[in-house]
Amino acid sequence: MLQAMNFTAISVEIGIAALMAVVLVTDLVLKKDAPRCPVVWLTVAGLLGVLALAVGMYPPDGGATAFYAGLYIVDGYSIFFKILFIIGILSTVIFAADYVEQTLRHKGEFYLLLLSALLGMCVLASANDLMTAFVGLELMTVSFYGLVAIRTDSPLSAEAGIKYLVFASGSTAVLLYGMSLVYGMTGTMVFQNIAQGLGLVFSLGLIGVVFILAGFFFKLSIIPFHLWAPDVYEGAPAPVTALLAMCSKAAGIAVLLRVLFVAFPFLSAYWAHLLAILAAVSMVGGNLMAFRQTNIKRMLAYSSIAQAGYMMTAMVATNAAGIKAVLFYAMVYVFANVGAFVTVSYLEMKRGGADFTSVRGLAKDSLLPAGILMVALLTMAGIPPTAGFVGKIYIFSAAIDAGYLWLAGVGFVMSMMSVYYYLLVIKEMFRDVEEGEKVVEERLRLPLPASAMGVIAVAFTLIIGVWAEPLAIFTNVAVYTFMR
Repeated sequence: MLQAMNFTAISVEIGIAALMAVVLVTDLVLKKDAPRCPVVWLTVAGLLGVLALAVGMYPPDGGATAFYAGLYIVDGYSIFFKILFIIGILSTVIFAADYVEQTLRHKGEFYLLLLSALLGMCVLASANDLMTAFVGLELMTVSFYGLVAIRTDSPLSAEAGIKYLVFASGSTAVLLYGMSLVYGMTGTMVFQNIAQGLGLVFSLGLIGVVFILAGFFFKLSIIPFHLWAPDVYEGAPAPVTALLAMCSKAAGIAVLLRVLFVAFPFLSAYWAHLLAILAAVSMVGGNLMAFRQTNIKRMLAYSSIAQAGYMMTAMVATNAAGIKAVLFYAMVYVFANVGAFVTVSYLEMKRGGADFTSVRGLAKDSLLPAGILMVALLTMAGIPPTAGFVGKIYIFSAAIDAGYLWLAGVGFVMSMMSVYYYLLVIKEMFRDVEEGEKVVEERLRLPLPASAMGVIAVAFTLIIGVWAEPLAIFTNVAVYTFMR
């Protein structure tokens, strides 16, 4: 059986696991108080190699490759998300290297937990049954427990870690209960077989579906499953907050799409309406709550709730156009978050926080970090000519074509309203400081790797904003292999 397996198709996961072992051994060999530069560059080199493997398999020849009796699928869809995850983790490792070296005591553990979370995300993207999805979800989530609480010198980080643990444990229990109901009613955990069996036990199966969706909605911080997000985003180290906002959310989207469209396609008339309601509530609630925030990390937490609502708006289309819109916007959102958190991370490290006081007058003596943050925020707001504008056009067009004109209208209005709080941050960075106002005088100098990563991220959003065809083609291949 082993000889018949195509291990090349799972070379990404094998590469990540091997890299984890190398990073662990290297960290153990180095002296406790020695700089972790070798660990950083080993991680970067390893991730670049893994990224090359993933890109080389895209689009996969011959369609999907199944492993372990169909429990694990490697197709264009899963490879798209793996590339997205690797880009997010790699970007974080590069821009956060100085932050980690100067701020964290457990530096080696940080990189090991990042790779562990990445492995869990990749498993989620390829999972084709409920138990495999659960294993990937828990591998990612448990890694984030440690990452959120890794700043042992910060009470806020410890508090955030405990809150994340408590809320995530509750969502895991709900998810497992839903899985047990679906398994009990259908006798299987494989997505395709669940779709066939649910028609025979519709009522009880529907209850299980609701519990499963509730568990996944927690990972997306959809209202009313969002209560953990603001405190955890604020208390976690800024690079970890970036990963929670982009990669963790994208992983939830990846598995949720496969569950909905493969395991529960015959219930789409029910879950599409549920998604539409929750998307509208999340867009309205997330944006309205973001208005009142003066802490940028907390503001981005509420913004991420609204961003998840935008992506769910495209899901309700239940067709290829909707999935394409989700994938396109997810990739854009990753680069926007990288750009935003390049500046936010070093504001937190060098100015003691990331609030309006710390960014006041930033552009006067630190134009590069201010410019990077500005373009990233405008991308999230969906202002042309950024890629966020193109992504929202795809999302709202898919919703309108599916008959959800009201939902697209809510999304459009909320997107316009969100410009207000994004511009508040930009205004604080670029306005003149009046006499008597509290301001941090220290100039914000970004390390070269962080500057390069920030420039690359915002350049991507601007290029895709005026020339979206390459990313559109990239997503089309993933959607094609997913839908056939």
